[in-house]
Amino acid sequence: MKVATFNINNINRRLPNLLRWLRAAKPDVVALQELKSTDADFPIDAINKAGYGAVWRGQRTWNGVAILARKAEPVLIRTELPGDPDDREARYIEAAVRGIIVTSIYLPNGNPQPGPKFDYKLEWFRRLKSHAAKFIKQDIPVVLAGDYNVAPTEFDIYPTRSWDKDALIQPKSRAAFKSLVAQGWTDAIRELYPSKPMFTFWDYKRNRWPRDAGLRLDHLLLSPVLAPRLIKAGVDAKERAEEGASDHAPAWIVLS
Repeated sequence: MKVATFNINNINRRLPNLLRWLRAAKPDVVALQELKSTDADFPIDAINKAGYGAVWRGQRTWNGVAILARKAEPVLIRTELPGDPDDREARYIEAAVRGIIVTSIYLPNGNPQPGPKFDYKLEWFRRLKSHAAKFIKQDIPVVLAGDYNVAPTEFDIYPTRSWDKDALIQPKSRAAFKSLVAQGWTDAIRELYPSKPMFTFWDYKRNRWPRDAGLRLDHLLLSPVLAPRLIKAGVDAKERAEEGASDHAPAWIVLS
């Protein structure tokens, strides 16, 4: 079973890229982020034609998350992260597919920091940790997939000082990610590639893709009952080189 996470950065604009990748990579489940599409504008006909069922929660202009399943219909569980009824941003969706639960997470960026946007990021992390703890307690097979907007360690960003003030690498951001993983989650990519950077994001600015000046922001965390089934993982970095590409590349795992 192949599970992927992909920040598509506007699903309608990059639909040809997405469909081409689906044909080539054949993931069984895909968590998408940053749809930048309303619910009504989600390209469900094209997704279905490609052989995938889908559940999604859109939002005009930005955000938006979806879960696709190959030759199956994901069973929708929830379309928002519990803990704040006033939070209207489309950043979380959860579904059951082939016996496991998969999320699509689009964690807040948090810039500029310090400030209310960074506070929102940390509070969102707190809510995610609280929700994730229930999965651990109940011993449920779960993949917490998504764009966490955190490069967890210095190893997850190219050598530079230019991001020092960015919310993606702040000590509090990294501590929040570390605290989540410490519940018992396995960072799948890092588990299989402990000594390779495995970047998933290259900013459009400053020639960062040709220089491989990347960050690892997209993660797949496995619950304890699922972690022993991990057999492969990777990043389809070549997708970042395609014409009209997202600034993220798909990260994926294979479970036995």
